[in-house]
Amino acid sequence: MNPSRFQPFQERDVHVQTSHAKHAAPGTPSDLRAAFRRRARDELARLREALADPEAVQSTVLAAAVEANRDSAFGRSHGFSAVTSVDDYRAAVPIRVHEEFAPWLDRVIDGESGVLSCEDPVVYFSSSGTTGVEKRIPVTVTYLKRSFLPFYFSALATAVERYPGMTAADDSVLNLWQDPFSRTGCTEGGQPHIGASQIDFGRIGEDVATGLGNRAPWGRLPERFDESDPWERTYLRLRLAAEHDIRAVVAVNPAIAAALPYQLGLWWQRIVKEVRDGTLGGTPFREPAPDRARMIEQAARRFGVPRPCDLWPRLDAVLAWTCYTARLYLPRVAHRYGPRVRVLPAPLGSCEGPLAAPVDRHLTAGALATPSCFYEFVPAEEDIRGDAGTVLAHEVEQGRDYHVVLSHIGGLYRCATRDIVRVAGFVGRTPRIEYCGRDGTLSAAGERLREHEALRAVSAAVTDTGLEVGNLAWRLDPAKAGAPSHQAAVAFHGRITGVERQVFTRVLDARLAEESAGYRRAREQGALDPLSVVPVKPELFLRDWRRRVEAGERPPRVKDRVFRSDSSIWARPDEEQPR
Repeated sequence: MNPSRFQPFQERDVHVQTSHAKHAAPGTPSDLRAAFRRRARDELARLREALADPEAVQSTVLAAAVEANRDSAFGRSHGFSAVTSVDDYRAAVPIRVHEEFAPWLDRVIDGESGVLSCEDPVVYFSSSGTTGVEKRIPVTVTYLKRSFLPFYFSALATAVERYPGMTAADDSVLNLWQDPFSRTGCTEGGQPHIGASQIDFGRIGEDVATGLGNRAPWGRLPERFDESDPWERTYLRLRLAAEHDIRAVVAVNPAIAAALPYQLGLWWQRIVKEVRDGTLGGTPFREPAPDRARMIEQAARRFGVPRPCDLWPRLDAVLAWTCYTARLYLPRVAHRYGPRVRVLPAPLGSCEGPLAAPVDRHLTAGALATPSCFYEFVPAEEDIRGDAGTVLAHEVEQGRDYHVVLSHIGGLYRCATRDIVRVAGFVGRTPRIEYCGRDGTLSAAGERLREHEALRAVSAAVTDTGLEVGNLAWRLDPAKAGAPSHQAAVAFHGRITGVERQVFTRVLDARLAEESAGYRRAREQGALDPLSVVPVKPELFLRDWRRRVEAGERPPRVKDRVFRSDSSIWARPDEEQPR
């Protein structure tokens, strides 16, 4: 078989149609939960089957996208009718970042049909992205059914397999990631402009997908709270969940997982009062529950604040991304949840499309979701250009870092997501992908330091010194006289001595030189001074997260970032240093 030639895509179409037909949703809550389990199991089996032959699967996915959209304006402009192989496709379509799709997107948003795809979008996914520019990713029903939902179900299947209590009842999961009934934005043309966590699957006939906590009492808050800000909505959902038997917390964004014990510390007295009085947001809601309120209050007296496991004794799991900065702090976060709670890896993806799904117990990396999108990879040390050379899913090398470029049937073609991933190994012949960081560099002397290089150096310094680090922020030192230098605000756990800080700084500088050739060269030439480390309290990162949510950002969008020169963390670091 020649993988550069398209494989027949008709066979895949039949498979997809048959798969969806047999998963028609029943109506009762218990039937829907059972259907969710079956759908997750079947989609995971399909993904696992695909792991043995990524070339054939990827060829089929690309062929379907090209065939479905060859009569779109984009397809005609790029000669899709003559594209019969991966090489043809690469030659016809340059790599673009999201901003370079603007001329096409503007036409779609202005109401023109058949521009990027032959099927018009039903919503647009939003994300602030690496550059801070709000993205507008077109989403079609076909994309949701063929690409997004199969990934969504397969990616949750391993968690449901390991912890069946997640689908025991509608209120078994506290889902802090999805909020399909929160306020949504609009594009300039008036179309829904939402986060992937806000999509209402029931509107496309996929009621089964509206699961894992979204049918719980906190899934749709009473109408009087429709205008509540994201911080208050999080409180209201947590207050309602405090009276239920939660088995798992779905956070996906690990900053949400880290924030939950912190929020309990802030809100437990308010929760106790409302549970005792039977109120929600200060207004009557249900029968008072004094015994439940007393239990929460007693836990707070024992531990200072109630832990999640004190509210929910059968809590087993937290679902969150386990790589990037979360690798540093999630072990301690899990401890704050309770002794029996385990962190499970969440699926990896972006607003552009799915990326990797957990298929086993690997802690930080998932299998590339080859049935969902067509993937190409550019070595991370190279810049993203329209004519950059790419390798395919079966050609990547273990241990190397890559830019992600994806295409899918919904109208994205060779879109560079600006995410950096590492190939952590293989499952069958399919790469196991781990998220490393965002594209972008910091440079004061031509060093072009990348985010994932800085983070990897910190992780190595943690191993070398034995110090515990909860989070970090990184910038160029704005107050440095003479040669420039980098500066890291590091949240150490516990008290550190001046000597330990000096050792950590020295080790981090050396590790950074190992990770980044540009940094090593600038240091050797004397163009850069050694970096400085500013110790800060771990709570400062939680306060910064709170500040952003209180300002109106939805929690799923408030994510960890390493390169953050404008963060409030830098405002008064001297007052935040542990003594």
